[in-house]
Amino acid sequence: MVDPVTRRQWGFRALFLALAAAMMFVQILPFRIDNPRWPGPDTLTLLAFAWVMRRPDYAPAFLVVAVTLFTDILFMRPIGLWAALVLLGYEFLRRRQPFSRDLPFLVEWMMVAAVLLGMTVTNALVLAIFLVDQPVLGLTFIQLIISIAAYPVVVAISRFALGVRKVTPGEVAAMGHRI
Repeated sequence: MVDPVTRRQWGFRALFLALAAAMMFVQILPFRIDNPRWPGPDTLTLLAFAWVMRRPDYAPAFLVVAVTLFTDILFMRPIGLWAALVLLGYEFLRRRQPFSRDLPFLVEWMMVAAVLLGMTVTNALVLAIFLVDQPVLGLTFIQLIISIAAYPVVVAISRFALGVRKVTPGEVAAMGHRI
């Protein structure tokens, strides 16, 4: 018999995969839902970061990296660069999740914003060092700002629509410190 905690974890992992597939499908559609002059937020990275700040067991690193690597291939980005940066940002946030559990949302938002800024700057620098064609730097930073602004929306949808909430200290003790 599978215990309820494991069943819930695998259910949310399947939900993460389904949401990632839906986001990729919408991005490859031949028409744009948003304004074509402005880049949209990186919702997949935001979703992974929102979930790692709440329940890192729902979206483990191997799943996030596999999905991000697939998006690198699908969107013809340098293979593995953004996936590696997402993994570094994910692990940075995951290591701080037990300490940031009781912090206000504004601090979490700024921490995620700093990680996204570091990832974006590192991505631009690596692409520049290897002389790889890259988007206009202004558009890259506009996407960063839009992504930072969209993070509270992703968190709200994750919390209220999907039920991904922060783990409480009582739940950690009940699960045998599995988080």
